[in-house]
Amino acid sequence: MTTDHMSAFSRATGPSMTRRALVSGAVSLGALAALAACTGTSTPSATASKTLTFGSGASDDVPKRAYAAVVSAFNKKTGDKVTTNTVSHNDFQNNINTYLQGSPDDAFTWFAGYRMRYYAGKGLVAPVDDVWKTIGANFGPGLAQASTGDDGKKYFVPNYNYPWGFFYRKSVWQAKGYTVPATFDDLVTLATKMKADGLTPIAFADKDGWPAMGTFDYINMRTNGYQFHMDLTAHKESWDQQKVKDVFDNWKRLLPFQSPDALGLTWQEGAQTLGDGKSGMYLLGSFVTQQFTDPTVLADIDFFPFPAIAVEGTDSVEAPIDGLMLSKKGGDNSAAHDFLGFMGTAAGQEAYFSIDKSNLMTVKTADTSSYSDFNKKLAGVISNAKHISQFFDRDALPAMANNVMIPALQGFLKDGTIDTANLEAQAKALYAAQ
Repeated sequence: MTTDHMSAFSRATGPSMTRRALVSGAVSLGALAALAACTGTSTPSATASKTLTFGSGASDDVPKRAYAAVVSAFNKKTGDKVTTNTVSHNDFQNNINTYLQGSPDDAFTWFAGYRMRYYAGKGLVAPVDDVWKTIGANFGPGLAQASTGDDGKKYFVPNYNYPWGFFYRKSVWQAKGYTVPATFDDLVTLATKMKADGLTPIAFADKDGWPAMGTFDYINMRTNGYQFHMDLTAHKESWDQQKVKDVFDNWKRLLPFQSPDALGLTWQEGAQTLGDGKSGMYLLGSFVTQQFTDPTVLADIDFFPFPAIAVEGTDSVEAPIDGLMLSKKGGDNSAAHDFLGFMGTAAGQEAYFSIDKSNLMTVKTADTSSYSDFNKKLAGVISNAKHISQFFDRDALPAMANNVMIPALQGFLKDGTIDTANLEAQAKALYAAQ
């Protein structure tokens, strides 16, 4: 599927179609036809194959080139031909249910956590236990668990992970005399000083809806602890309680310091304000560094974990795992199994990291000698964490993330209000219907 093809599909499912309809899988015949045109409708053979299609949501320049390097290395090793169909990241993520129920590619980029288990439970993806028999020793138990569906089968092969935290320019901080905050109160004090100095203290960009969830995750974990956060995303805890209200009360302390035009900015535009020295810090994943193409700026970037608030200090880290999965169709394609197997080797991950150095390899035997001090610092934050969350839209029911939290958080950013009773009512209905 070319980008142009997908753009046509996005238009077919765009303004006239609600996000709720996309996530629930409701789709017009025209949209299904567009999908079929993108990937074909032939039934894959269960016999050995030397070709496969690869659907990628890695549409930004750096990860797009990184996956191209993986495909090239795989082709060189096996002789298999991979046709890559790259789609806008947000379109790919928002249309995934429709995509998997249409005529998907054999292999595709996706995420660990609940978002993997959800589609596995719906029977829309193929297990890859055969692949894990070969690559299992390359991964630690945490990564193996994150790749396992509720039925005990493996459905996912990790490629990389990355921590979320505050990123900043060292030269700006040195010039202003700023120091890394240890507590939430310190963070507010620092932001106050930055605002007085004419900076936007906290770059914030939520045009695409999902970035704000990272802030919610951290404030919730720091306020109420990791286990409460995970229970809330699984709806084992009610949204309409004081603990949730406390999260938003804490967040209100930061609202005056976040980008005032956040709802009109993409995360890439938010990154540019940091790179240009107009913002003091930016809470995002380490993939933010993909946007700093000037080597001088990139070398000037540093990082600190989200400060402590009430419980667990900084023991919990948001560190999502990205990787590859097989569609149900791709389960019948031996070359697709081989492609996922290659991604689970040092050679596959080193090929990716040779281009995209903003993320961290997950294979134990991968050569990390080229890790910069910055990479090592990021890796240390993950390895020293007692608890690792994936990201709200990966730990929660997809419909809860897309249909409820995105508009609720965007409304909160706009006027500082949140209706926790409404959040709970919608969560009850969605989780009961899954």
